[in-house]
Amino acid sequence: MSDAFVSLSDLTLSYGQTVAVPDLDLDIAEGELIALLGPSGCGKTTTMRAIAGLLTPTSGKIVIDGRDVTRTPANQRGIGLVFQSYALFPHLSAFENVAFGLRLKKLPEREIRAKTEAGLDTVGLAGFEKRKPAELSGGQQQRLALARSLVMEPKVLLLDEPLSNLDARLRLEMRTELQRVQKDTGVTMVFVTHDQSEALALADRIVLMKDGRIEQLGTPDELYARPATVFAADFMGFENIFSVNGMELVSETGRLPLGFEADCPKIAWRPAGVTVGEGPHSGKVVASSFAGDHREYVLETPLGQIKADAPIEIAEVPAGAVVSFDLPQSTSRALAA
Repeated sequence: MSDAFVSLSDLTLSYGQTVAVPDLDLDIAEGELIALLGPSGCGKTTTMRAIAGLLTPTSGKIVIDGRDVTRTPANQRGIGLVFQSYALFPHLSAFENVAFGLRLKKLPEREIRAKTEAGLDTVGLAGFEKRKPAELSGGQQQRLALARSLVMEPKVLLLDEPLSNLDARLRLEMRTELQRVQKDTGVTMVFVTHDQSEALALADRIVLMKDGRIEQLGTPDELYARPATVFAADFMGFENIFSVNGMELVSETGRLPLGFEADCPKIAWRPAGVTVGEGPHSGKVVASSFAGDHREYVLETPLGQIKADAPIEIAEVPAGAVVSFDLPQSTSRALAA
């Protein structure tokens, strides 16, 4: 990407003799909302810590807004950081939590009040100035932590698993809130998450990481619909992945006819892409669970277990019954080895 606002070049990050992230290259545009996504230990939090200045690279370079900050202290980088735990001061009011950093900068009281009130208003907390963190809901605490960082006018805002402490309903609300704040302020935002649905819903682009390397980089649409590797496919919900040998699907337990030509070493289906109740194959239902608008099945087949989703309108197939199924070409995804 040209005109990168944040650029990581040949970045190697280590803990002692252990290399956590080797030779990472990543460019982030100004005003972009980007997700570092992956399982525990993949290097996403380590990368974020390096951008924040909390971890010194073994080698490589970090450039923010045209300035090499590789060896610059964290407090001189113009970085905002929202921790997973929010790290609010429990004895201070919402107003004083947001004003805290501004007071450290010794700004005039009138300016502190104006910036703090504007920051609280930006995140929808106007009128909550006098409340202590314990008097706020989880979502409100998250927004308060966001406001505290935003009033410092950071060049880049980093968020570490920002929604993991919230319940399902609040997570949905805060996704919308984060997007709104980011678009309204134009701040470049990088957030770390292990939740693919969170990354898909929020990010302009997703950096999927594995073993300290970028496995795939692209828009949410690209990663969801066109994962490039077996790891990416499995992480993005293609839970049925099989090897291809000619016109057959092959696993450690057996084979099934494929039914169409596939010029690839592996092929995958999401559970929703498996047809239940009709098709040339059959499997035994070993598990069935209600999931609202669909029912989730686990089928025992010659290939091993296959996960399938069926519309709730289709009559439930009880555990132990044999049901027909299909693996259609139209819902398959060809993968590299």
